[in-house]
Amino acid sequence: MPQDVVDDLKRVAPRLGFSGYQPLIRAYVGQGLRKDLERLEETPDLSALIDSLRRQGVQEEVIASAMAEMEAT
Repeated sequence: MPQDVVDDLKRVAPRLGFSGYQPLIRAYVGQGLRKDLERLEETPDLSALIDSLRRQGVQEEVIASAMAEMEAT
């Protein structure tokens, strides 16, 4: 993780009521994971498509970019 991101997390964590930046990271990861799981469970075909794209060698960055584009619409 880039040092500037860690520095920002350290600065923000106490303002959000966290004891340190690591619990804040866990909270962010948990929130994102729950959101993604909910979205994937709503559209199980999307999960199968993503798995297929990975098997066919599509780069993770391309998959992530396509998913972000879908969310924006």
